Amino acid sequence: METTFTAGFIGLGLIGGSIARALKKYYPDVQILAHTRSRHTTEYALEHGIIDEICDTVDERYRKCDYIFLCAPVECNASYLGLLKPYLKKGCILTDVGSTKTNIHKKVEELGLEEYFIGGHPMAGSEKTGIENAKALLLENAYYVLTPAAKVTGEMIERYRDLVASLKAIPLILTYEKHDYVTAAISHLPHIIASSLVNLVKDCDYEDGTMKKVAAGGFKDITRIASSSPEMWEQICSANSENILSVLDEYINSLIEIKFSLAEHNTHCIHDLFETSRDYRNSISDSGSGPIPKAYSIYCDMVDEAGGIAALATILATNGISIKNIGIVHNREFEEAVLHVEFYEEMAKIKAAELLRKYRYTIYER
Repeated sequence: METTFTAGFIGLGLIGGSIARALKKYYPDVQILAHTRSRHTTEYALEHGIIDEICDTVDERYRKCDYIFLCAPVECNASYLGLLKPYLKKGCILTDVGSTKTNIHKKVEELGLEEYFIGGHPMAGSEKTGIENAKALLLENAYYVLTPAAKVTGEMIERYRDLVASLKAIPLILTYEKHDYVTAAISHLPHIIASSLVNLVKDCDYEDGTMKKVAAGGFKDITRIASSSPEMWEQICSANSENILSVLDEYINSLIEIKFSLAEHNTHCIHDLFETSRDYRNSISDSGSGPIPKAYSIYCDMVDEAGGIAALATILATNGISIKNIGIVHNREFEEAVLHVEFYEEMAKIKAAELLRKYRYTIYER
């Protein structure tokens, strides 16, 4: 793997900025140039040493790039392909970071860029967005899917896989068709289900909001992803509608089977539903990252007394640990302890659990 090379970026949000930071961390001699729609973004990146050169336009300077990362919103990335085409040197790897792949691969084929393009999808993210929240460690232990175009050489695939692995991510090579079907099942459909379930409860709730009142705990956990950006998910569902419809049909059929099992009091099928899902879920590794961001939470036994939550929060704050959310779990049918504390990062969660145990709090981790 070469240690001196040039990387170009189109867009520098959370993911693009994190890739650039990781390149700088592991390849100090790398030269990075970038073009974004916001001058503030590139100026911030230049000031903080994330990039070396600002490009106000896509121009001749991109001809020196060994890698070009398309990190703009999904619907924008394809529009840059034609602008970049005149400046792609032989052996340059052109890639993107979008969560859907079919549309951009079709555009690559249309423009005759298949010898350059290896689609990319780093399965990492955060509720925080923008270059200010980018960090080199965001990619660590996250699956990073690569979808090579038909005419990319084996040497280029290996070179890019080695680069991704050197950034501490876990490269996984798939066809773009397989990628979009997989993400439809494990990411896109779950977001639709979570959102539709929340709306179902909203529509079925009593006028006094009883369902909303007791929804804390398990219901909030399984519908957490319904808080995602409506604009982003509108675009994703539109771009991957064919695959989502396919897995949605399968899901609807399974719900119909469950409905009949309940109507017929078929206890064997109902038991099998919960047993097979439990066993399969328990077989899924908790290491690494997938397309749905993890929740980093602890639960804490708490005596009901004035200032209890404030005291705990003060302990964490004085030790530099940021809290994303904190609150009493009133519905504890499926939860341990009484206080739920959520963090932005796994290391913050680990540090908080260790610290609070030293103060003799009883902590539960999931």
